[in-house]
Parts: sequence; C-alpha cells; structure tokens
Amino acid sequence: MASLETPTPQSRALHCYSLRSPGRAEEEGVPMVKFSKQFEGQLVPEWKEAFVDYWQLKKDIKKLQAAGDSAAMAAAPPSLCQTPTAAHWVMRLPFLQPHREHGAIQVHRKLAITGSNDGAVAGEVYGTELMDGGFTDIEAAGAFFERLDQQLNKVNRFYEKKEGEFLERGECLRRQLQILVELKAAITEQQRARQCGGSSAGSTDPEDPSVSCSILHGEQSLRGIAEHEQEGEEKLTKDVFAKNTDEGGEDQLAISQGLDDSGRHTKPSEEPGSKLRTLSGRVVTCQGRSVRINIPVTTPSRTVTAIRELLFEDMLSQSRRIGAQGGDGSEKLSINKKKVHQAEKMIRGALVELYKGLGYLRTYRSLNMMAFVKILKKFDKVTAKEVQPIYLKVVESSYFNSSDKAVRLMDDVEELFVRHFTEGDKRKAMKYLKPNQREESHTTTFFIGLCTGGFVALFIGYCIMAHVAGMYTQQSNKVYMSTSYPVLSMFSLFFLHLFLYGCNIFLWRKTRINYTFIFEFSPTKELKYRDVFLICATSMTIVVGVMFAHLTLIVRGYSSCAVQAIPGGLLLVFLLILICPFNIIYRSSRYHFLRVIRNIILTPFYKVVMVDFFMADQLCSQVPMLRSLEYLACYYITSSYKTQDYGYCTRVKHFRDLAYAVSFLPYYWRAMQCARRWFDEGDINHIINLGKYVSAMLAAGTKVAYENNNSAGWLSLVVIVSSIATMYQLYWDFVKDWGLLQFNSKNTWLRNDLIIKQKYIYFLSMGLNLVLRLAWLQTVIHPNIGSLDSRVTLFLLAALEVIRRGHWNFYRLENEHLNNAGKFRAVKIVPLPFHEVEEG
Repeated sequence: MASLETPTPQSRALHCYSLRSPGRAEEEGVPMVKFSKQFEGQLVPEWKEAFVDYWQLKKDIKKLQAAGDSAAMAAAPPSLCQTPTAAHWVMRLPFLQPHREHGAIQVHRKLAITGSNDGAVAGEVYGTELMDGGFTDIEAAGAFFERLDQQLNKVNRFYEKKEGEFLERGECLRRQLQILVELKAAITEQQRARQCGGSSAGSTDPEDPSVSCSILHGEQSLRGIAEHEQEGEEKLTKDVFAKNTDEGGEDQLAISQGLDDSGRHTKPSEEPGSKLRTLSGRVVTCQGRSVRINIPVTTPSRTVTAIRELLFEDMLSQSRRIGAQGGDGSEKLSINKKKVHQAEKMIRGALVELYKGLGYLRTYRSLNMMAFVKILKKFDKVTAKEVQPIYLKVVESSYFNSSDKAVRLMDDVEELFVRHFTEGDKRKAMKYLKPNQREESHTTTFFIGLCTGGFVALFIGYCIMAHVAGMYTQQSNKVYMSTSYPVLSMFSLFFLHLFLYGCNIFLWRKTRINYTFIFEFSPTKELKYRDVFLICATSMTIVVGVMFAHLTLIVRGYSSCAVQAIPGGLLLVFLLILICPFNIIYRSSRYHFLRVIRNIILTPFYKVVMVDFFMADQLCSQVPMLRSLEYLACYYITSSYKTQDYGYCTRVKHFRDLAYAVSFLPYYWRAMQCARRWFDEGDINHIINLGKYVSAMLAAGTKVAYENNNSAGWLSLVVIVSSIATMYQLYWDFVKDWGLLQFNSKNTWLRNDLIIKQKYIYFLSMGLNLVLRLAWLQTVIHPNIGSLDSRVTLFLLAALEVIRRGHWNFYRLENEHLNNAGKFRAVKIVPLPFHEVEEG
C-alpha cells in the first residue's frame, strides 16, 4: 500500500525535474496545511510542549528537499532535462523495481535501565540507523530521524507518566467510593433502626439522621497532611513530563506520592493551626476503617466552624481525655447526611475531572499518531524513499499507541459514575462527563449588527440633542449633570468593560489560551464572545434610547417627578433583570456573576479562586462607577429626585463618608483575598501583593484628603504616596502578573515562552500600561478639555483606566496559561474527602 502512495526511488541525477512541480506542490500543500491547523486546533493547549513537534519536523524536511533539489540541478546533464518519456513512466512501476534486501532505515529498540536525570520513567528508547546510502543529504536525513526518535521517546514518556497518574487517581477514587457507599449504607441502616424504635444513643435529633462512629485520639495534623501532599507534588514537578499540581492549599493532592504501598496516608509531623484548612480533622472508625474526613473550608459556615474548632481545640482535647478515663478511650461522632452529601459532591467532581483528563489523553494519543503518519508520508514524497511502513510499525507498537489501560479506566469511570451518581441513567451521566458545547448561531451575529446600528444612530441623535441644549459644558444644566448624567456614565463604563472582556475572549480563543479551565467555567454555560457583544450592543441601545427620550423631555420643559425618575427607573430595571429568577437572558451567567460578587464582598470567609480575585481586580478599575452607583442609590432612595436636591447626598456627613468608603472597598476586598490566599497556601508573595493594595488605599486616602484641603502639604503627600504606589503596581504588573522583565530569558527583557510572536507588542503594551497607570496625575494638574464639564473629563480618565484593565487582562491570563502549560496542568485536581490513616 505504501508503494502506491509514494513514488518508486529513482536517482535524482538522471532527471532534472522535481517530484514536487509547482502545480503538484500546491496540491500537496493543501492537505498538509489543513492538518497543521487541525493539529494545532485540537491539541491540548497545556500539553503542547509534550506533543510531537510537527512544525520543526516539517522544517527539517524542507531542508532535505532544498538540499535534494539543489544537488539534482547541479548533477543532471542539460541534455536530460527533457520531458520524461513513456518508457520512463513504465519503469517507475513498483513491480518492475529491483528487490531490496533491506529497507532504507532500521529502528533499534533498547530498554532504558534507569530513568533520566529529569526523573522520566524508565522504558523503551528508540533510535534509527540509516541503512540506505542513497539519501541526497545524509547529515540532514540523520538529523531528521534523530529528532523523530526524540519526539517518539518524548511522547512515550509523557503518555506513560500521565497514564500512571490517572491510574493512581482512579484507584484512589475507587477507595473513596467504597468508603462513601459504606457510610451511606450505615446512615440508611440507622434510619431504618430509628423507624423501628431502636435508634442509637449517639444522635437525638430526629431531623438530622446520622451515623455514629468512633473517634481515634491521634495527634495527626491536617496541615501536616497538606504539607506531606504538597511535598509529593513538588517531587512530581521535577519531572518535565509529569507536572500536574493545583493552585495551592488543600487542593494540592498528590495521588501516588501521598500514599504508601497500602494506599494509606502515613503520619506526618504535628504543626499547630492546621484545622483551618479543612472543616474536620478528626479520625473516625467506621466499618473497621480508620478514616479522616476533610471538607475544604470554602464557605463562611465552614470557615467559622474551623475557627471555632481551632479556638476550642485544647478544651475539647481535655474533655476527651477526661471522658476517656472511664471508657474505652474512644467517643462517638455523628456524621450527618449533609457532610456525606458534601463528600459525595467532591467525589463526583473528581470523577468528572478524571474522565476529562482521560479524554485529553485519548486525544493526545490519536493526534500524535496522525502526526507521525503525516510527517513520514511527507518524508517519503520528498526523498522518494519508503520509510513510512518501517517506522510506522515501530510507532504502532510503541507504548503510547499499544497501551489500553487508559481506555479501560475511562470505561470503568463511566460505569462507576452511572452506577453511583445517576442511578443507572447513562444519558444523564454523559451530560456530566461529556457536556455538549453550545453551538454558536448566526442569529446572534445578526442581532449584534442590528443593535450596533441602532446604538450608533441613537448615540448620534443624543449627541446632537445635547449639543443643541448646551449640555456637557461648564454652563450646562446642573441638575441634569448631577442626576441623569451619572446614570449614562455608569452604564457606559460597565458595558465598555464588558465589551473589552468580549475582546479578551476573542483573543484568548485565537491564541489558544484556555480561559475556561483557568476560570473553571462550565463549557455548556459560559458566555462566548458573540454573546458578550450582543449583551453590550443591546443594553447600550436601550440605555442610550431611554436617555435620549429623557433628554428630549427635559429640553421641552418637562420636569415632573415622573420625568426625573426615568434614569432611576432604568437602573432599577437592569438590577431586576440581573436578579431575575426565570431562565431567560443568560440566567446561569447572571447568577454566576452574583455568586462571584458575593464571594468578594464576604472575603475572607470564602475560599479565593482565580475568578474571584480576577473580578476583584476589575472592581479596582471601576471605582468611579461604584461611586456613581452609591450616589444614585442615595439620590433615589432618599426621594431627593422629587425636590431635585442633588446636593443632599454630598452635604449629609454619613452619606459623604459612605462615598469615601466605596472608594476604598475594592482595594480592601482585594487585600483580604491576598490574606486568605496566604493563609491557605502559605506563599509569602500573597503578603507582598497585599502591600500593593494597601499602598493603593493610602494613595486614595491622600487624594480624598487633598480634595478637602487643597494645601501644598497635602499636594506633596499625594505626589509622593501615589508615585510609590504606581511604581509598586507597575513592578507587580510586569514581573508578577505578566511574567515579563526576566533578565535571564532567551527573549531579552521578556520571558522564555511567548504566545504572541511579535516581541515588540510586549514592549508597546508595557509602555501603554505605564502611561495609563499615571492617570492619577489628573488630581494634580486638573485638566480641562475646552469648555467641557469637569465630569466629562473625569469620565474620559475613568474610561482610560477601564481600557488599561482590559489590556492588562489578556497578558494576565497569558501568563497564567503558560504557568499551567509549564506544569502540564490541564485538569483540576479536586481534593478528596476521605483519607485512610494508619492506627498507632
């Protein structure tokens, strides 16, 4: 079959024409380009470095082709540069070629006795020897096969390592499910005993069915467990093909390193203050097992419970010892159904992530196999050799293509999920395991264009009306500029930010940055960039249309309470849509947004994840919008709009203090998030990051003081504190958030890995970020643009800060994605609730 796909070898010296004539080259180039795009579009972004380097292999083949063409042109006599005759084509038929005793190459396979220095697993290593001296450029051909062997060995090592990790994880989840089933069976049995009048003395609440188990008085520390697991993770990260850590804290769970041969956690050393990492650190014995139940502290109730357990730990330990003197050294612990349900959700999530990882491994296997097929076929066409059948036999028999352990584990996970979580309903199970991507519709694109056109037309009409009425100037209507204009500016800033987020999504998808994994979005419910653009266009069309109608009424002399209430009514309608419980207008995204805002407001009681502190950073750039929202809430709630007393909320002291507090809140929330992350993860960088937000709060405080007292002393203090805060923020932006300015990088002043190939873009972005970070200078110089109202100038400066934040977002996620790719972290490791421990 291979002989039909590739031409029979002929000496290039006899013919001056190339096998890849211009027309033929175009025909051959099309499928290769298609596969390159398919390969790049389907590979797992975080594992890109572990895939076959298809593009470099293509470059090596192009070098071979160039060398062969030049050699053929130099060696061929001019008289032979003629159109091939019919006899020539007949002689090229495969069955008329002389029989070769051996192939063009021979692939040797040897066993690596020990792992390499980087910790790679021991296994088979392949090396290719050139047996045919007919290659035009022996050195180039040798270099190609040397690189091809390296790629095959790399793929085998990575596949074997990842397969081993997933197998360990699968075995661990089997034990977790077994413990869960036993606990649920015990609860069911006790419920049945209660109904029969024989309820246990361990629980007296009939509304809280629970199972009673014995507590062991071990001194094992939860922080010790976390550190032991983290140590195992650090061992894994030393292997460039097996880095798979999570974001820190209790989530760091090493599967193979944290367990001994029996599958149990060994006892690490004691360290105080460990119980704030998990809800419960006590060891229980149930059905003959010694099990520690660890529920991560992710909600306020769990946080308060963990703090209470920590504060009263000594008292509880003393009472246990006193109670144990007259007993058997153990006491009863009730595990209620709520805690078991939380454990069940954790195991379900871990199974979903394991299934996702196995799907990625299957994709890794099939794409690499196809890459070997394509690149060898291309090599045969260029060199007129038949090496594809020989080398493909080796590839097909290599570990990554022949092992079926991952496939069997995938079937097992599917079977376990169907049995334990969907009551045998496979269709329902596949909704969790293989969620269908929401298809994008051309209808969305149509309505984006329609609403954008309506917005532009209405905005032009509003601008003309405002110009005719003399609005937005220093002599404009004070009531309108103080009460109605804040509504328009607030919506404009918000939807400008949302529009930039849509642009970010478009660029992240274009550059293969896996933002859905970073933010832990559901693939079936996440907003696509078209959805974001539709929300922005539709909302701004409504906002500008209502404000246009309102301005028209004001210009015509209508000033009743109903007219003055129109902007407030518009704001109320959008708030009602945001909290609407009906399944309309992207309900899942609206509620997810509200949950994130709740997590930010209640910081540090909620566990901080990426989407939480990313959103808090967005709020730090929306302080003017928050202040407008606070003012409008005061204006309409106090019914000041009825008397048009727009200065009431700025005269009353407690409202004025509230406005100042709003300016500090985003920085305070972000600082508390840093404190919580430091507590969970123990990374000192979070404390340094906290200092950045403290400096921002100090700078904001000096600006407020300067607004109240325009003295030279306060002005000097504003300049000094703001300059220090700006330098602090710029350092963190460039070095920590973007990962740039690495002096030892192969890309000067940047970093080793760059997603954008044009390096100058990074330097331009750093310069733009520097300029936009200096927006605080408006406090000092008080810029005025012609006769425009000062509020318009402040709005333009606020818009520049929003643009800076949207620009910052792309590079922040690029750096996060590269960190995940450097650790080959493509799936989330969900912490598991049950940990078996050794007794004694």
